[in-house]
Amino acid sequence: MNNQPSRPDRFYASSRQYLLPADKMETKRLDKQHDMLTALFGGSLSVAPTHLTTGDRVLESAAGSGIWALQFFERNRAKGITLDIKCIDMSSAQFPANHPTQVHFSVNSVANLPDPEWSDTFSYAHQRLLVGAANDSLWRTAVAELYRVLKPGGWLELVELQARDVGSWSVGPNSARLGALLGTLFDAKGVIEDFSVYLPEILQEAGFVNVKCEPRRASVGGELLDDTFPSHTKTGYESGMLGDLWAAMKGPVVESGGYGIVDTAEEYEALVKASVREWKASKEAYTTFYAIVGQKPMADD
Repeated sequence: MNNQPSRPDRFYASSRQYLLPADKMETKRLDKQHDMLTALFGGSLSVAPTHLTTGDRVLESAAGSGIWALQFFERNRAKGITLDIKCIDMSSAQFPANHPTQVHFSVNSVANLPDPEWSDTFSYAHQRLLVGAANDSLWRTAVAELYRVLKPGGWLELVELQARDVGSWSVGPNSARLGALLGTLFDAKGVIEDFSVYLPEILQEAGFVNVKCEPRRASVGGELLDDTFPSHTKTGYESGMLGDLWAAMKGPVVESGGYGIVDTAEEYEALVKASVREWKASKEAYTTFYAIVGQKPMADD
């Protein structure tokens, strides 16, 4: 085993816990994934039964490039509703240079939101894909903080990828090896096993009511078998798009020494590319997303 693996060439705000980079390449991947997720949920940016009005405050946690918040703002403005949206992330590297004055960006941690100025102020909080950034302890702290900053009657929506279900996209020897490697990485980082069970439980423990989970299965690949098979412009991952997701985890994989499966960044990249070829030749691969929503009880409940 090479004791000096090559250094990753991506910018990671915190590879100790967060498994994905925060750079322009990741912004492009996230924006494409956003389009796919929106299609996967029927073109909707939200499944929570909110009834927002002009002046309501909305929080987007893990905002990244802010693409969700900017589109959510514009869709509501088209209906005559002007929202005040706060977007937070652990890094400002992906924040947009231009945005409406009612959409604000700041570096904040969802595990330590401004207190007391944000307490009981938001009508809706939305967070997407913290899977690679939070273990059990951080999840519980984050959910408690989101509960605190919501108004009574406000809604929380968490959208997550079932990243640990690697068997769903292990359709050949290379993708199986990649799955084994990522499974070991996820074990080391404390990535949650089953969000469809875990998140509803911790929302209820935090005090949320009307909790429900909406699953959506996203197909992966199959391009070589059927050129009409869903791609990122529809309701599934193109093979290369899923490959880009796992390739983005190169930094943490290399820093961890490859877990006895790869020795270098180049070997990891080759494994991801070989997995992409397997997904292109299969219609069996898929992954699952969940939208989990819950409501903070009204003050007199």
